[in-house]
Amino acid sequence: MLTQLQHHRACPRKSSPISFAVSVTLLFFVSLSLSLPCFSQEKSERTIEEIKTEAVRRAQVGQYPLIGLDPADIQEAVKSIHTRDKDEWAAAFMGVADRYMHEAKSLEKTDPAKANADYIRAWRLYSFGRWPVPASPGKQRSYEKALEAYLAHARFLDPPLEIVKIPFEGKEIVGYLRLPKNANGPVPLVLAVNGLDSRKEDLTESFSAILPFGIGYLAVDGPGTGQNPIKVSENADRMLSRVLDYIATRPEIDKTRVAMHGVSWGAYWAAKMAIVERARLKGASAQSPPTDTFFQKEFLMNSLLGNREYLFDQIPALMAIFDNVHTIDEMAEVLPKMSLVKQGLLGKPMAPMLILAGVKDTQVPISDIYLLMSKGDVPKTAWVNPEGGHLGRQVGVWPDPRIFKEVIIPWLVHTLEPEHAK
Repeated sequence: MLTQLQHHRACPRKSSPISFAVSVTLLFFVSLSLSLPCFSQEKSERTIEEIKTEAVRRAQVGQYPLIGLDPADIQEAVKSIHTRDKDEWAAAFMGVADRYMHEAKSLEKTDPAKANADYIRAWRLYSFGRWPVPASPGKQRSYEKALEAYLAHARFLDPPLEIVKIPFEGKEIVGYLRLPKNANGPVPLVLAVNGLDSRKEDLTESFSAILPFGIGYLAVDGPGTGQNPIKVSENADRMLSRVLDYIATRPEIDKTRVAMHGVSWGAYWAAKMAIVERARLKGASAQSPPTDTFFQKEFLMNSLLGNREYLFDQIPALMAIFDNVHTIDEMAEVLPKMSLVKQGLLGKPMAPMLILAGVKDTQVPISDIYLLMSKGDVPKTAWVNPEGGHLGRQVGVWPDPRIFKEVIIPWLVHTLEPEHAK
């Protein structure tokens, strides 16, 4: 199962990622001969016309954040967008999505398969209408409609989706739990956490692929995103610890075989939890986890500001996940506190990890990945694509779904196998 993740001495083809098992005592940085990318970026955001053109292109090639969206739907929506007004953006995508939502409701009894497909289509459009974050009344409305459409789709899922509500500090954590069918005893589970602009609904769709392996999953929104009750802070991981507390109360779940998966900002939480909750995690997979340099002012100004790998509004999206952060200066002041180095965590004992990254990532520096790989007390498995961008993705070669299916799922399945089966 893990043969694809092992390091080969032969030189890889240019378009192939480097997959390797890493011992933290090895000087692998030199042996891989990977050069650090240049992080200089254009400092201006895309114009609205550039955003519209790029959105259609990404839909055509299946590139984030347009994976699974029909290019024709995107083209229809952007025709009515003429400014960067957030409510105008949301209204355009809600207009297209509303049509599919209405059709889905009318077909539920006569053609449930078509109704389900329409709900999915509506959900993706509503979700892109609130992208990257619901920072206006219109985008908030689009997000609410996305939740409605997704839960309408969820009624068709088999095994069923359970909405769990976990009490937390006077509020509640909302999660989506799915367990495999016909389980013989308690099952292993993956706790999945989204990134800056994705949501637990996206993870719920992706992790359906792990159910046939007899593994369940619980998807939650990370701090500062979606329906999470708290914003990002140095101790916001307490919310994820509370989720682990809840998992331990469910008799259908084997609490000795719980792993975590995080993507981008979610990967930050996965890396941190691998340290602070190592006793309760069998392992953690993390795609492009920021650890230290990402949080420094120099990287904020030189790479994140005006970043073109990100479609638009990365800095406003970052500001939105913190409390009372409204300017670049305020962002530069609060970000360093999140560094795992600043918090004194890197180098402490930690759970086994799978770390995925792209050398050409302009959103999380590859040096942060190398730093994490070199710390801790257990060997790590790493998958690094020398031609990959954020999350290791590479258009046409290593799209997100392929990485998930061929790298992440096999590692999690192997990690959560009973010891006698390995």
